[in-house]
Amino acid sequence: MYSGKIKFFNQKSKFGFIICNEDGKEYYVHAKDVEGGASIDAEDKVSFELKEAKRGPEAVNVKKL
Repeated sequence: MYSGKIKFFNQKSKFGFIICNEDGKEYYVHAKDVEGGASIDAEDKVSFELKEAKRGPEAVNVKKL
């Protein structure tokens, strides 16, 4: 499980990016991967897992802290 902060999240398009605390990299996140249908916004602290996707790793099982 990783932790990080939402860098950007577009509520209309339902996607954004997380900055990972552990490695400093940015990871794509889609609203469907946010647990419990929680709303996330820029600067929210989250925990997440990574899954390999076609374009590289993506955040999944995202939980707002």
